[in-house]
Amino acid sequence: MGTRFPYGTFVINCTASFLIGFVITLLAEKADWNANWRYLIPIGFIGGYSTFSTFEYETFRVFQEGELLLAGLNVALSVVVGFVFVWLGVITGRTVA
Repeated sequence: MGTRFPYGTFVINCTASFLIGFVITLLAEKADWNANWRYLIPIGFIGGYSTFSTFEYETFRVFQEGELLLAGLNVALSVVVGFVFVWLGVITGRTVA
């Protein structure tokens, strides 16, 4: 797939976004836990799986190499597609719950 666009980080962040939406929805609708505990798994553990700092560094590296369009595309796609994946995770969680 080439090395200009950080595909690996993008895929990890999208899957983490889906998992966070899914797990938070399941825990909110199925588990009778305190809200603080409900966020421990998705934000603490799944948040550790996502790679925000790597995303930032890779975007900066692409920007520094003069690939402004590619850096902007990485930011825009990561935010928009990440949002869509959270939404799909929530929908899937509601379907399962």
